[in-house]
Amino acid sequence: MAELASRLGVDERTVRRYVDHLLDLDIPVESVRGRYGGYRLAPGYRMPPLMLSDDEALAVLIGLVTGLMTGTASETAAAKVRRVLPARLGGRLDAVLGSLAFTSPPGSPATPEAAVLLTIADAVTHHRPVAVRYTAADGRHSDRTLHPYGLVAHSGRWYVTGADPSIGEDRTFRLDRIASARTLPGSFDPPDDLDAAQRVLTGLATAPHRHEVTVRIQGSAERIRTRLPASVAVVKPLPEGWSRVELRVERLDWLPGVLASLDLPFVIERPDALRDLVVALAERLLQSARAGSRPADTLLG
Repeated sequence: MAELASRLGVDERTVRRYVDHLLDLDIPVESVRGRYGGYRLAPGYRMPPLMLSDDEALAVLIGLVTGLMTGTASETAAAKVRRVLPARLGGRLDAVLGSLAFTSPPGSPATPEAAVLLTIADAVTHHRPVAVRYTAADGRHSDRTLHPYGLVAHSGRWYVTGADPSIGEDRTFRLDRIASARTLPGSFDPPDDLDAAQRVLTGLATAPHRHEVTVRIQGSAERIRTRLPASVAVVKPLPEGWSRVELRVERLDWLPGVLASLDLPFVIERPDALRDLVVALAERLLQSARAGSRPADTLLG
């Protein structure tokens, strides 16, 4: 032990910690007693070509599936990494990949804490409740119980969507705001029509904000989505080709330009402040259009 510690340049306690880590990776390390004892690999065992910690393996595989590599290269690289992982870690990573959804083609979302992600992914796979410690946007801390339905990567962030049994409502939480997650006893039945990605988008679009906006627009949801994506607005079909669009926003000043860019008839139901902003934009546009048609000498005064 002392000789091995000296050769590695660490103390004996660190050597034992390294050995424990190898055992966690399913590497058959044997202890040998006696004057010249120490540690050795089991006879006939060959080290795999790639050794990764839990965090490293998670980062590599998530990087592959979120678009750092594309096409066949991504699939074959992920498969090779998966084959050399120990069964224990491989199963946990399979749970992450199996519970993950994207709201759009994969980009490069920042990976959250490995322990939180692995715990929640396992709970999603096995329909187990989890206890999470969460920090809200205003800095308030709370302990919550969640029945997690799925993990979603959206616009560079990770979310978990599920039911909060204490209030009987669906909730969406950002994973980077979850300090810890712990699996609880018991199980739950997820909804039959589960679409985790759509639930996250709807949750983002209906989150509490300063202004609640409702606009009727004569156009299809597909056309409206070109300017107001699902994470921003909820679009509901109405008769005769109209749609009701509902938004919750902190500011209204950007909406008149978006409504104008749709080039579709619309009716503002609420708030009145938005109607005033649209009128003001229309007057500015009209003034600019008329100014452009005046003779040059008139413009010069």
